[in-house]
Amino acid sequence: MGNYNNVITSRPEGVEKKRAWLVGGGIASLAAAAYLIRDGHMAGEKITILEQLDINGGCLDGSGNAIDGYIMRGGREMEAHYECTWDLFSFIPDLKRKDPDAPFTSPEPVLVSDPDRTVLKRIRDVNQWDPNSSKCRLMSSCGEPDRDPSLGLSSIHVMELTKLTLKTEEELGATTVKEFFSDSYFKTNMWYFWTSMFAMETWHSVVEMRRYMLRFMHLMPTMSRLEHILFTTYNQFESMVLPLQIWLKSKGVNFDLNTQVTDLDIEIVDGEKTVTAIHLLRGRSETRETIATTVDDLVFVTNGSMVENSTTGSTHEPAILNRETGACWQLWKNIAAKDPAFGKPEVFCSDIDKSKFVSFTITATDSPIADLLKEFTGVDPYSHKAVTGGIMTIKDSSWLMSATCNRQPQYRSQPVGGYQPKQHKDDPDKNVLAIWAYGLFPDNIGDFVKKKMSDCTGEELLTELLYHWGAKDRIPAIMKTVKVVPCMMPYVTSQFLPRVKGDRPEVIPEGSKNLAFLGQFTEIPDDCVFTVEYSVRSAIMAVYKLLGITDKTPPEIYPSKDDVHVIIKASETMYNGSIPGEHLLSHLLKGTSLQGLLK
Repeated sequence: MGNYNNVITSRPEGVEKKRAWLVGGGIASLAAAAYLIRDGHMAGEKITILEQLDINGGCLDGSGNAIDGYIMRGGREMEAHYECTWDLFSFIPDLKRKDPDAPFTSPEPVLVSDPDRTVLKRIRDVNQWDPNSSKCRLMSSCGEPDRDPSLGLSSIHVMELTKLTLKTEEELGATTVKEFFSDSYFKTNMWYFWTSMFAMETWHSVVEMRRYMLRFMHLMPTMSRLEHILFTTYNQFESMVLPLQIWLKSKGVNFDLNTQVTDLDIEIVDGEKTVTAIHLLRGRSETRETIATTVDDLVFVTNGSMVENSTTGSTHEPAILNRETGACWQLWKNIAAKDPAFGKPEVFCSDIDKSKFVSFTITATDSPIADLLKEFTGVDPYSHKAVTGGIMTIKDSSWLMSATCNRQPQYRSQPVGGYQPKQHKDDPDKNVLAIWAYGLFPDNIGDFVKKKMSDCTGEELLTELLYHWGAKDRIPAIMKTVKVVPCMMPYVTSQFLPRVKGDRPEVIPEGSKNLAFLGQFTEIPDDCVFTVEYSVRSAIMAVYKLLGITDKTPPEIYPSKDDVHVIIKASETMYNGSIPGEHLLSHLLKGTSLQGLLK
């Protein structure tokens, strides 16, 4: 887009007669509502978000408390070139306490929009104050850090990676990562960096790996240190969803929670597709209701969900796998049955054993685990700075576990260091850490705890982690200070399953007059799923196309793959510092206008 095209849009013709219905309360729908208001000039009162749960946010969650334990299903690793995400949060006000001295009860009632700071400003400020850098990216042999910063690639592996970037998606088709690479590649540091950072498995689509390679090529030189990775101040619900939701409410947007959309009526005449009704179940009583719609009713559907049917356990109970289809997937199946343009949900939701993993959140109060983290990283966990600097991955873990302790607190209600929010004014000061971990092989037997990861309680999960951290002798003392909440997510990597063209619907399906799809299971050329950016981009595309906005376009995808300097730096990294023939090429270019290319 560029700043030259970053204009105030013209009011779309007839927008005052339109209504918008957004199915799903995740970041894609929330973003679409924001752009309907800002760039679509639609009144907030004309916008309704229909969410089956009793809370918005979708994948961007963060709940619990310091007494019973916190829970995050996952976290977000972001970077400076999330152009759509940062455009959105450049106009959403951050939050501040109404009364800084009041006892802390729950986040939303005591928080208001801060007119002097945006969400983007706060994220930028904290990451400039404390730039991220991994202190211990890989480890093995019960707590021994791997200090080798190289990707560990041979010339054969580099050739395979180069070949991958030169292939087209059509040529690759439904090829898996394992089918494309030689077996030795999966023993390299690069693969451990890659699979743990993106949760991409060998049976996933190599097309998605190619997209990541091209989209984030500029980050390859710092892959081992996770530099240039950005994190929010708190968990993403409190840092992103809550400010956006409060802003939308201030604009009059309607939030219908506990409302499950079950189907759409879609009239198809001469290839033109118009949603004519929305069928839903409302409230705990599941009262059936039908909303009649016309071409002036814009319907945005988040098709599919990575966190559908997620379940949680506790310190003493495992999270039980739910193999049911789930309402969100069933809705997409019902819609897809009406026309091939609406995609093929069964490609993504029919093999749970290839799309699930287990995560767990550790809430540690005045715990010796803080000393252990400091030994690994050299950072005081109570200092409010990034502790691990992203995930620490255990290479020889049968579960392939990774864990991270981000800047503390991760929750506004979490007391730590000099930050001591109180439930009651006489509460004693305490230090609480929120640590997140996950494993990519939930069906494997543990190395110390001889059970499948998916069958383990929170206590057993942490026991296995501490064993791999070389802290077996500290397990009893640490267990006295923690609550551990496991979470099983059946569909969390379903967006990576092998696919071909047509399996994901276009954001605006061919012939659609008033229907758009949003989120991780839409088709957006060149961008990468499993990112907030993908969801926000789908929202902007949908709003602009359905409203006919032509004087502004969605921000362009950062073209790192087209920058010769980026390509050279990535190549140097893959070759561990020196590209074959570089000295000869430098000699040949010396004194020419191209000499600076290799610098």
